[in-house]
Amino acid sequence: MEMTNPPLQKPASAPDATPLLPPVDIIEDADGIVVTADLPGVAKEDVAIAVEAETLTLEGTVKLGESQSMQPVYAEVGVARYRRSFVLGRDLDTTRIEAEMKHGVLRVRVPKQERAKPRRIDVRVG
Repeated sequence: MEMTNPPLQKPASAPDATPLLPPVDIIEDADGIVVTADLPGVAKEDVAIAVEAETLTLEGTVKLGESQSMQPVYAEVGVARYRRSFVLGRDLDTTRIEAEMKHGVLRVRVPKQERAKPRRIDVRVG
């Protein structure tokens, strides 16, 4: 088979390939923040969430389900890898992070520490 286009110098599935930046929404409420990231094609098992110091990192890999016995002759679309990092504020409690994945959308909830939550002070009549 002869190709008119030159082969890729670095396939997208290479470990050092530049990861894609997933689009995200970050919403803050009185109890914390919610990071919502679009990771189309990523299974729950292929999502990694890490916290190091004050940095939250979201990663996901799309697996296309190709057969291990087949060798691609030419491929412009390899395995996509998503990666996005955020610096969290010190008022967030990174020990209580919760995450859920549904229909390719990752939702990560980072609650505020109790001391950082707004509270109402009642005034007594004296």
